Amino acid sequence: MLKNAALGATGIILLSGSLLLLWFVILSGVTHVTPLRHTYFLQADTSGISGARDVTQWTYFYFCGPDNRDCGSPRPAPAFGKAWDRDASQAPSSLIGTHGGGTTSFHYYYMWRFAWVFILINLFFETLAWFAAFLACCGRLGAAIASLMALTALFFHSLGTAMMTAVFVQARNAFHRDNRSAKVGSYAFGFMWASWFTLFLATILFIVGIKTNKSRKDTTATATNGHTKRRWGRNRSVRSSSYDGRRVKEEYA
Repeated sequence: MLKNAALGATGIILLSGSLLLLWFVILSGVTHVTPLRHTYFLQADTSGISGARDVTQWTYFYFCGPDNRDCGSPRPAPAFGKAWDRDASQAPSSLIGTHGGGTTSFHYYYMWRFAWVFILINLFFETLAWFAAFLACCGRLGAAIASLMALTALFFHSLGTAMMTAVFVQARNAFHRDNRSAKVGSYAFGFMWASWFTLFLATILFIVGIKTNKSRKDTTATATNGHTKRRWGRNRSVRSSSYDGRRVKEEYA
């Protein structure tokens, strides 16, 4: 029980850290306080592109200027090319297309939209895993429930984080090929991958919690069986000795 409590408590701490880092990414652009004002997926020179700022920063809900200021309206799962006008001129050709109201290519539209949704689904299941982690402190069943929730969250976190990394690294390279400066956000990428790693560690601990209880039960059962066999052996020996004694007396009678 103490070992389960320790594993569950550690899992709660790890999940709390993972969720905190994830919220830093999701809330980027909402306010200008540190670290949110430094958190963005991509910063690029978009000067001369019709309808775009001179410098654009892509965040989870917003398109912003430097330091996440001068942000537009929040959008759920925004198309990558909503940072500029429809059929924008002078934008990198690989980024623009017919999707997202004529602002975004097929690849970037669906890659970022699915990544956005997967991150949100992960947030839901990771929150459930956080609550289930309290049950993991109590025993094997609680650890199993927490493991299931954490594994589901880890699956969607892996998809969302991998697709996020791919789409914004490719977009940065597209800006570079167009002779424009661009860089991925170290804060956003660091927070996302650190969130993934702490969730991964928490999932391992919950799985260990299941195995720990099972091993303890197997050990107890083995010890009980051994003790029973020893008692049965002693009783059999006593009965055998008593029987042999009676036979000796009968022979001499």
